[in-house]
Amino acid sequence: MSEIKLEYLSALEIGELVNSRIITPTEVLKYFEKRIKKRNKSINAFTYTRFDLAYIEAKKLEERLEHGENLGVFAGVPFGLKDFLPSKKGWTRSYGGVKCLVSMDEYDSLFCEVMEQEGGIAVGKTNAPSYGFSGTTDNKMYGVTSTPFNPLYNAGGSSGGSAAAVADGLLPISEGGDAGGSIRVPASCCNLVGFKAGFGSIPLFSRPDAYSASHPYCVSGGLVKTVSDAIALYKLMAKVEPKDPYNNMVLRQNEDIDGYINSNQALRIGFTYDFDLFEVDEEVKKIVYDAAKRFIDKGYIVEEVHFNFKHTANEFSSLWSKGITIDCALDINHQKEKGIDYFKDHLEDFPEEFIYYKNVCDHLGIEDLYEFNLARTDILDNFEDVFKRYDLILSPVTCCLPVKNNPKGFTKGPEEINGKSVDSLIGWCQTYLVNFVSYPAISIPAGLASHNLPVGMQIIGKRFEEKMVLKAAKDFEEIKPWRDNYSIPFNREIK
Repeated sequence: MSEIKLEYLSALEIGELVNSRIITPTEVLKYFEKRIKKRNKSINAFTYTRFDLAYIEAKKLEERLEHGENLGVFAGVPFGLKDFLPSKKGWTRSYGGVKCLVSMDEYDSLFCEVMEQEGGIAVGKTNAPSYGFSGTTDNKMYGVTSTPFNPLYNAGGSSGGSAAAVADGLLPISEGGDAGGSIRVPASCCNLVGFKAGFGSIPLFSRPDAYSASHPYCVSGGLVKTVSDAIALYKLMAKVEPKDPYNNMVLRQNEDIDGYINSNQALRIGFTYDFDLFEVDEEVKKIVYDAAKRFIDKGYIVEEVHFNFKHTANEFSSLWSKGITIDCALDINHQKEKGIDYFKDHLEDFPEEFIYYKNVCDHLGIEDLYEFNLARTDILDNFEDVFKRYDLILSPVTCCLPVKNNPKGFTKGPEEINGKSVDSLIGWCQTYLVNFVSYPAISIPAGLASHNLPVGMQIIGKRFEEKMVLKAAKDFEEIKPWRDNYSIPFNREIK
């Protein structure tokens, strides 16, 4: 056990060791607890841990092992949960560091549920921006989360705590949720794999409004080091759920994901630096372009494509911000009807951008809904025009390198790139376009830039073609492996 460096292993690899009785769940927990105690302070990935409960679960798993059971593919694997929406019954959440909203989780998230079914052990909650309302992770309650590749820079958002924990070897896998890039952006900033399935394949439980997760389309998932882990997690989370009105897995439950991923089929990729919308840093352009060309080694066709959007990037990002705020604004207003006025009594707990968009949403009308749907139609038509000729669309994940942390707090994205104005909330991310229209997409590491900063490459697939996206990611991982990059944060001196 002492010779095994668990921080270098994937979740599946640790699960295999536990099921093979090479290491025990308790030994795994002790190993990662020691790393968290030593290293978390430098990156601030966790809001809290619950190892007291984790060791109880480890003993239960060991009893099952003694009876000859196979615990599941994530046997004994410690995992983190995003401190945002409910994710572990009886634990607490803060909606991303909003002090007045701290409350107890009423149920387990689907990620937590499938991880525990497969032998995983929840160990704590990870940091996120308030209401997941930013491409960076920083909030008033818990502060900033850094990428372990260079702690002066942000881990990305909104699943930044989860990404930082996995990238620094504090955990092999952690929860994420993606409504505009919240899995893919932190994956890019932390040299990870972040897969966002197409809307409808992974069930969502939105109540009292079962239809609320569609403006923009929100999807649950996780942050991992390898494509194999991403595939395994997707296969567990994608399931039939009649109470999700958007669930479409009943149409696809017999598809052969593994067979397709392991096939020799070469695909056609349409490459774009910027969707003819975004300003992009030259270093990001070069790294992603060089990475994209590597697909040719697998027989893929890679050609540059262009888009003709009717809207500007700032118009799209503003509409996204309105859309993501609607349900949060409704929740606050409904609490006011119950006599709880958060904005009157606790306004200081909320970030100013959320306050602004919440007030905007309170005055939206039917013409605003029409404008929102015109924008997503614009995106849909442009994407489908490209998908007539190509299997996949490839782009940078973000328009710039990871953002430098603001020592005063309230870290946001850049206000300009190449001298052009940029929406600092999410306008520097090339991910949120996909959430308007529900396609599957993944972020995989493209390479390291100056100051050891990771750069991610986004692969977008057609609707219902998760397996095609995962195949391309797996093929690229074989061409240009990225696991050796983790030696940089793992070997970083912790003072």
